Amino acid sequence: MCLSSNISINHTPYKKKYTLASFFRSYWDDYLSNPKFIVTKEQRYAVQAIMKCRTSELGKDVYKCKDCGDKVDLYFSCKNRFCPTCSWSDTLHWAKTLHTQLLNVPHRHVVMTLPHQLNSLIRRNPKFFYQILMKESATLLKDYIKKVYDVEIGVVSVLHTYGERKNLHLHVHMIVSWGGIDMKKDRLKRIPLSDRIDYLKLKENFRSRIIMRMESSYYKDELNHDFKNEQGYIDFREQLVEKKWIIHLEPPMNMPEQIIRYIGRYSKRACLSEYKITEISGPYISFRYKDYKEKTAEGKPTEKIERLHYYDFFPLLLQHVPLSNFRIVRYYGVYNTRTKTPKVYTEKPAYTEREELSSFIDNRKECRICSGNMEHIQTIVRPGSVLWFINQRKYRQRLKEKNAA
Repeated sequence: MCLSSNISINHTPYKKKYTLASFFRSYWDDYLSNPKFIVTKEQRYAVQAIMKCRTSELGKDVYKCKDCGDKVDLYFSCKNRFCPTCSWSDTLHWAKTLHTQLLNVPHRHVVMTLPHQLNSLIRRNPKFFYQILMKESATLLKDYIKKVYDVEIGVVSVLHTYGERKNLHLHVHMIVSWGGIDMKKDRLKRIPLSDRIDYLKLKENFRSRIIMRMESSYYKDELNHDFKNEQGYIDFREQLVEKKWIIHLEPPMNMPEQIIRYIGRYSKRACLSEYKITEISGPYISFRYKDYKEKTAEGKPTEKIERLHYYDFFPLLLQHVPLSNFRIVRYYGVYNTRTKTPKVYTEKPAYTEREELSSFIDNRKECRICSGNMEHIQTIVRPGSVLWFINQRKYRQRLKEKNAA
């Protein structure tokens, strides 16, 4: 059922024409009747949330313009981390807030990736590998820069489990301060932009840290695996040692706009952007992806189309639903929430929102017809829903306060 085109795509502006919610509504029940793999409760909840997002199922707020009387219905969002619509708007606000907390030094975008040979173990032990990848990659950079430059850096880590074709591709994006706080002299210290780091040494240490954690878990009998015996594990470990592990470091970026663009691009985005969906035709869905193994004449990755039947698409997508209560964004070093960074180290020019990171027009504030002021006149929620009970409590509380006055 999996069909993939090898034809490159013209680079023209894309418009959002299709939604995942409509595709799920059409074929989700059919898939559940005979799923390809076991559907977890987190996956069921995520799909239900996407299908209900911004519909009457969740309710709405009604706003009215004080000047012209135009009414606007704003349906509630599901707030699910897997929802493509909610994740994007959440990322915009998060990036803008984070800007005020970053050190006033250049930052680097760093990516560390686990080899695909580990995928079978990752599927059996997702939480274990997610945790060690995030912790060991950040700690590696902290320790290296501490040793070489004697400064405490800040790291913002974002876990991604997917590749361009939505295959399992576990990696972590990190925003790393290229400089930090000199604890001895209590001052902000920048790392010279011309300095080079020992890239090969970092890769070796990254590989060693992950394998060491995996080996410890194996010999403590805490690792879920299918090795027939210890020799089978040893052979597998040797293959990992011989494998070239990938670390990608981009040049340091100045503050603030450059780093904000990267934060917006690589933060809490959904697995599949709906802008990449090129067609939904019956039970088939098509989406764009970048083939990094095939370059254009300009040296850029070729864009191709992946066409899948829902029976193959749903499990491919749903394997990336975040684990329950697992934090896919984490902060290390001076960006750790337990660390109080002096405000003087984070002062920088005001954040200027760029067009590609600007949020949608807020119809709650400005009328789309006459640009007048909008006022909230009504909240409508489905009786018996969670929001309905919340509003009932709020109503009773207001009534109690009114009677008490």
